[in-house]
Amino acid sequence: MFDKVLIANRGEIALRVVRACKEMGIATVAVHSTADANAMHVRMADESVCIGPPAARESYLNIPALIAACEITGASAIHPGYGFLSENARFAKIVRDHGITFIGPTPEHIRLMGDKIEAKRAAQSIGIPVVPGSEGGVSDADAAATAEKIGYPVLIKASAGGGGRGMKVARDAQGLMLALSTARAEAKAAFNDDTVYMEKYLERPRHIEVQVIADAHGKVLHLGERDCSLQRRHQKVLEEATSPALNAHERDRIGEIVSKGLTRLGYLGVGTVEFLYEGGEFYFIEMNTRLQVEHPVTEMITGLDLVREQIRIAAGAPLGFEQKDVVFSGHAVECRINAEDPLTFRPSPGLIRDYHPPGGLGVRIDSAAYAGYRIPPHYDSLVGKLIVHGRNRNECLMRLKRALSEFVVDGIETTLPLFAKLVNEPDFVNGDYHIHWLEEYLAREE
Repeated sequence: MFDKVLIANRGEIALRVVRACKEMGIATVAVHSTADANAMHVRMADESVCIGPPAARESYLNIPALIAACEITGASAIHPGYGFLSENARFAKIVRDHGITFIGPTPEHIRLMGDKIEAKRAAQSIGIPVVPGSEGGVSDADAAATAEKIGYPVLIKASAGGGGRGMKVARDAQGLMLALSTARAEAKAAFNDDTVYMEKYLERPRHIEVQVIADAHGKVLHLGERDCSLQRRHQKVLEEATSPALNAHERDRIGEIVSKGLTRLGYLGVGTVEFLYEGGEFYFIEMNTRLQVEHPVTEMITGLDLVREQIRIAAGAPLGFEQKDVVFSGHAVECRINAEDPLTFRPSPGLIRDYHPPGGLGVRIDSAAYAGYRIPPHYDSLVGKLIVHGRNRNECLMRLKRALSEFVVDGIETTLPLFAKLVNEPDFVNGDYHIHWLEEYLAREE
């Protein structure tokens, strides 16, 4: 096992990794920008290294500074968390080339799944169902013929994309060229790559993702699914496990397909295979080769510590359980509490004057916030995650209502009032929602 792990991240995920390492007897190194000098992950780690000024490109994305921090402190492994460099194949390779263990998949698998076109081809080759679409990048010249073959409406997506950037819908031939040009421009600006591809646009699908875990000894297991259909501008807002849209047969079916496929791929570490689900069918959209923001709901229903398993796998240890040992107990929901106006979603950085998280049976808070902490304007707006578990979905939702009523974050605007409204909406309570539901709901509320 590693003696010391450097955490190349910040906020709640950095603190999450610090806690897992402490429970394993592993020393931790926090890195931070000057804006995060008083952050909780810095306070909780055994050592800390300042790696640059507030701008992420000069600190958390500064690969030489991260490698130097490892060398200075003697850290033998790097945990990238999520975001920042967690899915950067070049970073993973540089880490490996310096004799440091990257706690995550191989650079080759990160690169493969980071290219959405190649990822779709790979998924098809290993038996994972995909959305009907173009064979690869689509040009303006062949776009019309491809769209006619697939059938309108179609979705234009950036090959190097993520987070909904470079993604546009064309409902007919008249709107196709505008969707293409807009998607290309967004993709070029966001990823410096204007390659786009085309898929059939599904009208009312669920967003279902399957959590997988694989060791270096050929064992690949699935840990069930999460339903991430409550989204705004392709950004997840609330996640739950298991999905109210699936039954045990469908869960086992897609889990087995994914496990077998990734066994053929020789995958290593944790990962999430994401699907659109409509009409009883699953359609692959992408794979995330890292820990997900919403991983706690899987932990709550399985009792497994995914960060601990990541670290063990990276150290070469085999998984200590079989697929038959993975038992799903109860139901869990996660709310992403952001420093944003609950109506306009305008960022609301600033000083947290008062902070009181909820507690009690089945309530978990993953947050690095505290009273007196100032949310900086330089990074994402996540204040923390409220995760609630119950013996069944009804108990879980009642507990969620109670926990939301206790949660106090004063001094900044947060999305807490939005969740307090959502948990009383009949469609959500009944589990009858899809990936467009939240935006339609917000439009009605305006």
